[in-house]
Amino acid sequence: MLTLERLRADHADALLAFELENRAYFARSVPDRGDAYFTADGFAERLRALLAEQHAGVCRFHVVLDEEGTLVGRVNLVDLADGCAELGYRIGERAAGRGVATAAVAQLCRLAATDYGLTSLTAVTTLDNHASMTVLARNGFTRVEDTTVSGRPGVRFVRRNLDFAPSAPSANMG
Repeated sequence: MLTLERLRADHADALLAFELENRAYFARSVPDRGDAYFTADGFAERLRALLAEQHAGVCRFHVVLDEEGTLVGRVNLVDLADGCAELGYRIGERAAGRGVATAAVAQLCRLAATDYGLTSLTAVTTLDNHASMTVLARNGFTRVEDTTVSGRPGVRFVRRNLDFAPSAPSANMG
């Protein structure tokens, strides 16, 4: 069973370890965050900024924990405004391919509707990230337009009916 927790300052060590462990893996599909992000000071500064945004109600950041309590991913809602937000997520390499992203996005969609009062979400991914497009489709997102993601060809998705729960497979963490 996966657990989503709102990002807190005490997640810092586990989150930095997760980001460092998966840096090369993530860089295959999304732009690298740069060396400064991964230094203790750079990461601490960025975490403080994220927590301030969360406190201001602009964003909602979450960590994804497996049944042992190990941080295996992140799912976030950014730019909350007028009942909408943009969804972003990253699941670590060791948890990839097991339904973790699908289950975490499903949980976040429920939270977005019930706890955050949102009515729609958008998401973007690169055109070559087929796994991400599958996760979004399984969670009721519809492809709406082509776009670019950090200069790469991409696609934008939207989910307008957050109170509808598509049947998504549960994560197999075994």
